[in-house]
Amino acid sequence: MDKRKKRRTVLAASFLAAAVAILGGFAIQGHARAAQYRHLLDNGYQHAFSELTAAVGELDVALNKGVYATTPALFSTLCTQAYGKALSAQMALGELPYSNVELEQTAAFLAKAGDYAMALSRDSGEGEVCTPEQRETLSALSEVAGELAQTLRGLQSDLYAGTITPEDLQQAQARLSAADGEEEITSGSAFQTVEADFPEVPSLIYDGPFSEHLTNRSPRMLEGCSPVSQDEARAVAARFLGLRPEIFTLTSQGEGQIPTYGFTAAVDGGELYVEVTRQGGMVLQVISSRTGGAPTLTRDQAITAARDFLADRGYPNMVHSYSIHQGDALTVHFAPVQDGVYCYPDLIKVSVALDTGAVIGFEAEGYLMNHYTRTLPQPAVSREEAQALVAEDLQVLSHQLAIIPTGGEYEVFCHEFKCQTASGSHILVYVDAQTGQEEKILLLLEEESGTLAI
Repeated sequence: MDKRKKRRTVLAASFLAAAVAILGGFAIQGHARAAQYRHLLDNGYQHAFSELTAAVGELDVALNKGVYATTPALFSTLCTQAYGKALSAQMALGELPYSNVELEQTAAFLAKAGDYAMALSRDSGEGEVCTPEQRETLSALSEVAGELAQTLRGLQSDLYAGTITPEDLQQAQARLSAADGEEEITSGSAFQTVEADFPEVPSLIYDGPFSEHLTNRSPRMLEGCSPVSQDEARAVAARFLGLRPEIFTLTSQGEGQIPTYGFTAAVDGGELYVEVTRQGGMVLQVISSRTGGAPTLTRDQAITAARDFLADRGYPNMVHSYSIHQGDALTVHFAPVQDGVYCYPDLIKVSVALDTGAVIGFEAEGYLMNHYTRTLPQPAVSREEAQALVAEDLQVLSHQLAIIPTGGEYEVFCHEFKCQTASGSHILVYVDAQTGQEEKILLLLEEESGTLAI
């Protein structure tokens, strides 16, 4: 009996030892696998950082060469190269887990430099060579890129030497969320040095979204308008939506290019948010959190409801261009038509609930910023002359005159041709009605939910 007990004890101990050994083996294997994953992750981040460093250096080279180019063809090529290198750098930057927070200035510089180079490339494609001021800006951008590249190369050397190591996403998020005095941050990403002494970026003056002059641009529709009080703005919001003023509560006062009062109201089981401009008292946007029921309106009925809504509120001659079905609503894009010319910069978007026909969304920033009564010239280029520039394998379905926006604040008076490709898809071709230059091509994405132009 004692022998059997002793045997059982020995067997139990043996099984326990085996189990410990197996678990130990799994633990070692798990640690090894985790170390391997971490090694692969570090290699991925190091590769992304290497790509970023190389692309910024090549951006510097392309910008520097562009300073000395004197022919439109070569200048355009170098500017296009600079745009490509800036884009490559942005893509590499996006692979670093902390780029959106800690490398903000770097990301902004790459976006600005790339867009500026592309704008110059586009102009040189029309036979223009840059002005002395533009060359000076290119030189300044090249200098910034050069300093940034030098800093990145220094950090890259430290990475390869093992002096610093890249953080993974979890580490970066944990450190960045350490908070306001709750926990002392004794160390941070080594890449913070990239931003610490970031070179001064020159002001960009060009026809593009990063142009310095756009930050001080005032809305055309509000020029000369008097300021309104909170109560006046509340009344505007209520009247715009056919509701009682007392249900609206002031919840924000937006600053920026178009200062606004923001009001909220509980309506139909959801919350409405309405922004009214502090100058002029015009509705900038309406957003609703309401959840709709089963649709009762067709697409055409919703478009008509949106058009009638605009007409009743003082937006005449608005013609819808495209629409898209989003959830339980239809969002319709409208542009004003002046003397038969479509004015696309003055866009207004209206969202209609498909169950009730009520307007639950409105966005008029384009209209407030750009709308005015234009002095429209007679086209210097006829429709026939412009249509000759349309590719031969495209079938022209319709034509109209239109004002289209550029990348910045300017506009181009164009012939618009809606065309069909050999595969049956549709595109829009725009030809400058004054110069005869092909200005823009947009692809129409036509799906069951609606149509978008890209």
